[in-house]
Amino acid sequence: MNRSPEGRTTSEARTRLLNTATKIFYGEGIHSVGIDRITTEAKVTRATLYRHFTGKEELVLAYLGQADQGIRAQVAAAEKSADSPVDKVRAVAGSITEGIRSPGFRGCAFLNAVAEYPDPTHPVHQAVLAHREWFLDTITQLLAEVGDAPAAPAARHLVMLRDGAMAAGCLFDPELISETFLQAVERILRSRTA
Repeated sequence: MNRSPEGRTTSEARTRLLNTATKIFYGEGIHSVGIDRITTEAKVTRATLYRHFTGKEELVLAYLGQADQGIRAQVAAAEKSADSPVDKVRAVAGSITEGIRSPGFRGCAFLNAVAEYPDPTHPVHQAVLAHREWFLDTITQLLAEVGDAPAAPAARHLVMLRDGAMAAGCLFDPELISETFLQAVERILRSRTA
């Protein structure tokens, strides 16, 4: 048994299902993958899947929940690694480019998911919006510590640049995209400290 972040124990089968779904959903998309493929690759029965998840939608939400927790931990670690407010923003931006440069990078899991779930009332779309709201709030708080100008416009700008870098990072040279993104973040920081 494994422990979830909430302290609950999770079965090995549930962990395998979620890890398998994560790999396939991120690598190939959500709608293109059926339950049979996930259960086959996870080496579990359909009954086991339905014992842990009510259906594919709940599995997709668990996948996004796991991605959300991973990004929150990544941002927290980046913030903790730096002392000054400017360096915290740089560290978060650097952690984003580490992802872009990583093998198998296929863009932002949340942007990919929302492209497949355009209905704003759908639970998957809502999960994406909740994650993005957290991320924008986090960036706004970080930038509020850098300079006196209102932080919200700069935060929206940085998040938009991040979205573009995440999309372009899987289409073009990830090194060039990462450098361009980091240069843009430096311009935002300079504008707030000038």
